Amino acid sequence: MITNGGHKLAFYVTPGRLPAVVLDAGGGLDASYWKKVAPVIAQRTGSEVITYDRSGEGRSSDVPGPWKAQNAASDLAAGLSQLGVTKNVVLVSHSLAGEIATYFVNEHPHWISGAVLVDASLPEFYTDSETAKIVAANQQRIAALKNQPQTRATRQLLAEAENYGPVHIAYHKLSWPQSVPAIAIVSSQTPFTTSPVDAQLWKQAQQEFVSTAPDRHLVVAQHSSHDIPIDRPDVVINAIEDMVKRGGS
Repeated sequence: MITNGGHKLAFYVTPGRLPAVVLDAGGGLDASYWKKVAPVIAQRTGSEVITYDRSGEGRSSDVPGPWKAQNAASDLAAGLSQLGVTKNVVLVSHSLAGEIATYFVNEHPHWISGAVLVDASLPEFYTDSETAKIVAANQQRIAALKNQPQTRATRQLLAEAENYGPVHIAYHKLSWPQSVPAIAIVSSQTPFTTSPVDAQLWKQAQQEFVSTAPDRHLVVAQHSSHDIPIDRPDVVINAIEDMVKRGGS
């Protein structure tokens, strides 16, 4: 258990060598999400493998107030610092965790030897018009959640939804450091299974991300939902192995 800012976070460590592989799951998910990936990576690479429960998930403490990617990045940095893992890290981030990764690598670019962004939420996607569209589409759902009996899961969803518009307008202005290599994996279905327009914009954002620096590559996970680590763990594992080889060279 790691402490940061008065709350506790659960980190799970499989000992091994550098580069260390840090796995960060998407919104509403805890460390168990990586059950098809983490043990295989540990076995194949011999790397130290670290998963963790973000605040409000799994065994980690709830934190009141709006959820912020910057705070989550601070939690991750505190955990890795206390574990002594502050160099030669391969960061693997799914969905919402892409926002944490973007803030994290801007704060600690020298910690990261490479990243694998798994259908990740990237700044390029959140234009003013797209952000406004998402906010409008989610209003009814958020109102319904507020009227339901509050559980840990609903509180976390509401925390992530609070100030969504301004947060993502600001996020759109961020960029990924050109010094940090990245593989972006995009699912064939994307998170937008009922909106072909949004799905295409999601794919375009992934393509735009990889086209803005030389050491970035795009991989398409065919026959996969947004949950690529569940549907196509082989694609994720192969990308991680590629980054581990680079980090160890």
